[in-house]
Amino acid sequence: MFEQLSDKLNATFERLRGRPRVSETDLEEALRDVRVALLEADVSFKVVRQLVATVRERALGEKVVESITGAQQVVKIVHDALVEMLGGEAVPLARAERPPTVILLVGLQGSGKTTTAAKLANVLRKQGRRPALVAADVYRPAAIDQLRTLGKQLGIGVTTVDPSRVAADVAAAAAAATAQSADTVIVDTAGRLHVDDAMMTEVEQVVAASHPDEVLLVVDAMTGQDAVEAASAFAARLPVSGLVLTKVDSDARGGASLSIRAATGIPVKYLGVGEKLDALEVFHPDRLAQRILGMGDVLTLVERAQEAVDHKTAEAQAKKILEARFTLDDFYAQLQQLKKMGPLGELLKMIPGMGALAKQLPEGPEAEAELRRIEAIISSMTRAERADPSIVNGSRRRRIAAGSGTTVADVNQLIKQFGEMRKLMKQMGGMAKGGRLPRIPGMPRLG
Repeated sequence: MFEQLSDKLNATFERLRGRPRVSETDLEEALRDVRVALLEADVSFKVVRQLVATVRERALGEKVVESITGAQQVVKIVHDALVEMLGGEAVPLARAERPPTVILLVGLQGSGKTTTAAKLANVLRKQGRRPALVAADVYRPAAIDQLRTLGKQLGIGVTTVDPSRVAADVAAAAAAATAQSADTVIVDTAGRLHVDDAMMTEVEQVVAASHPDEVLLVVDAMTGQDAVEAASAFAARLPVSGLVLTKVDSDARGGASLSIRAATGIPVKYLGVGEKLDALEVFHPDRLAQRILGMGDVLTLVERAQEAVDHKTAEAQAKKILEARFTLDDFYAQLQQLKKMGPLGELLKMIPGMGALAKQLPEGPEAEAELRRIEAIISSMTRAERADPSIVNGSRRRRIAAGSGTTVADVNQLIKQFGEMRKLMKQMGGMAKGGRLPRIPGMPRLG
């Protein structure tokens, strides 16, 4: 979502880095470009004006002008100002002193409340909590069926309510949760196509009856400034304690979602970054600011790896890599783990300095097709061929190509690239044994 904004800001800072010293004119030119980039991304004018004023004041106060490291200092000041605009630090979910913790999801129809309810249940379950779901959206066709289906996929129970007594049934479901071994109740409430008094009154009644510990407003990040207006309208009537921004993985400008915290004062707690049930991330202002400024996001990458990768397998494969014993079977296993972590281009953007390479890679269906082609070629090999690709002669290559639905050229390319990769691994192994590589946490020692 923030790719265009990131590109424009990085272009501005690259020009600044090209100057031996930053003059006041250079600073004003860079700030003008930052202002334009933020406004074009649909960030609120008031928020942009405040951010630019803050950056200017700090840059002049810290004597960035005429400093040799002025360009780097300006980037840091912009980063810090962005972090402040986004809320400073992650705000955790509240947890009741005595279970169950009740979490109410509210928002307009189409914002993604029902899917978010299931995603949040999945996140909390991974944290060791025991969530239960309540389907209280009694107006949208198939909303209850959708939540039941998602709950079944997760193995989490779903309670439904009577349309004539929504508030009372939600309160009853919350009261019964502990007896059903649940410590957290997530309620999917009804929405409308626009904010209206009837919807607000019903949700107010649910709040009064169930005494929620959290009221999370689910907002579609693609709706622009309308998202800010909707958040303000809900906050005026309900005790909204946090925001969940959905569809952050879209190609919309998304600037309104950057200014929503500054405009409403309500902390963003989660980002919906895809359609899958594990595509919900805790919102970290500093990490998002780093992504926008092209600094990567290593911490989120590590967290994804910890969830997706089997640690014993990873350690065994790391040892094989450094001892140059890595086979096509191991490579296939790595591909399967990588697919669990998300699109390759998205992962590369989280590594500092790899953003440019990420843009050169195929995306979407094209990237998936390339991975499937590689998997098909490896699957069409015998165990001996996967262990030692050097035995794959001409006739074997033709057989593998026919069996995988690819061409001999595709097979040749994969074997060649794998051979080059193994040479590089052998060099890394030699450097590690010689003590020329720093030890990576979790990587086995050699020698």
